[in-house]
Amino acid sequence: MKFPSDFIWGTATSAYQTEGGNSNCEWWQWELNKKRGQKYPLEPSGIACDSYNKYDEDFDLCKQLNNNGVRISIEWARIEPQPGKFDQKELDHYKRVLSSAKQRGLKTFVTLHHFTNPLWFFKKGGWINPKAPWYFARYAKVCAKELGPLIDTFFTINEPQVYALMCYTIGKWPPNKIDPIKSLICQINFIRTHKKAYKAIKSVDNYTVGIVKNIVWYEAYGEKPRFLDTLVAKLMFYLNCDFFLKPIKKQLDVIGLNYYFTNQIKGLKAIHPAGMVSNLNWWINPEGLKEVLIHLKKYKMPIYITENGLADSEDRLRKVFIKSMLVACLSAIQQGTPLKGYFYWSLIDNFEWHEGYWPKFGLVAIDRKTLERKPRKSFYYYAEVCNNNEVIK
Repeated sequence: MKFPSDFIWGTATSAYQTEGGNSNCEWWQWELNKKRGQKYPLEPSGIACDSYNKYDEDFDLCKQLNNNGVRISIEWARIEPQPGKFDQKELDHYKRVLSSAKQRGLKTFVTLHHFTNPLWFFKKGGWINPKAPWYFARYAKVCAKELGPLIDTFFTINEPQVYALMCYTIGKWPPNKIDPIKSLICQINFIRTHKKAYKAIKSVDNYTVGIVKNIVWYEAYGEKPRFLDTLVAKLMFYLNCDFFLKPIKKQLDVIGLNYYFTNQIKGLKAIHPAGMVSNLNWWINPEGLKEVLIHLKKYKMPIYITENGLADSEDRLRKVFIKSMLVACLSAIQQGTPLKGYFYWSLIDNFEWHEGYWPKFGLVAIDRKTLERKPRKSFYYYAEVCNNNEVIK
C-alpha cells in the first residue's frame, strides 16, 4: 500500500474562497447586489477565513499534516486592479505568502485563475471577449516574472468547463446567462487562453505549466446497459475530458485533475445512484477516479490530483473517503498511470461559491465567529497517511 517515494502529499485552497475582502472582482459585487427573490448566492463571502492575513497559520496546519506540497491560487483582481496596471504591493504580498510556504518545506502549486475576474475584465465581456486570452497572458507573464522563482508548478486555469457551465449553461454564477453558444465560446476562449498563457510563462523561464481540469466519470447504468446510454456516457466523458485536453496537449507539462463524483446515464439522463453520498448529494465512487486516471495515462505526462474531497459536516465519511480514493490511486499507479501527487480539498472549510459556508469540505473546521482553526479527526488520519506515504487501514 506504499506510494512512490517522491509522491507529493498536500491540501488545496483557493484565494477567493479563503482570503476575504476581495472587493475588486465580479463575485464580490454579485454578492453585495443580490436582488429580492434571487436564491443565489446564499450568503456573501465577507472576510471568508481571513487567509489573506492568516496564511502562516494555514501553512502551519499543512506542516502538522506532514504535507510536502500545497496548492493555492492568487487573485488576478488584486494583482491587476486596472487594465495594464499592476499593484506591486499585492505582488509583494503574494511573494510573502509563497515564501511562507517555502520556509515550511512545501512545494508550491499555484493557480492563476480560480473562477473570479477583475471587475474591469468582467465589464469588457469577460471570457466571451475575443481579447480575453491576450489580457490573461499579459497577467500570466507578470506573475512569472515576479513570482516564478517561488512557484514549483503553474496552473493557468481552474476547471474552465465548470466555469462555462455555471456561468453560461446553468446560469447560477455571474453573469448569470443561459446561452449554450456563449458557453461554447467561453470554452474555446479558455483553450486559446491556456495556449497563450503557457507561451507567456515559458518566455520568462522554463517553468512547469499545466491546467486543472474537473473530470466527471460517466458510465451507463445497470449490468446490461442500453446501447444508447452507453453511447451517451462515452460522448459525455469525451466532451468533459478530451474535447478540452487534446487541443492543448502540446502546451502542457503536467495535468491537474479534480475528481469529485461519477454520473451514471439511465434513460439518456445523468443520475447519481443511491449509495454513499456527501452532504451535497454527490455520489462517492472511487472506481470512477481510477477510470479517469487510467484514461489520462495516454497523455504521457505527470498527473496531480489537485482536488478530491467531500462536504461532510459531521466528519463521518471523510476518513473512509480518503482511504478509498487513495486505494483507487494506487491501483491506477500499478497500471502505469504517472500519478505524482494528491491534494485533498480542502485544508479548511471555506466559501463554497453560490452555496456559501454550509458545505464543510475542510480537514480543519473554521469557527465562523472567531475564525479559529479546529482540526477534525480526519485531519489526523490524513497526517498519518502523509507521514507514512501509504494508505493507513
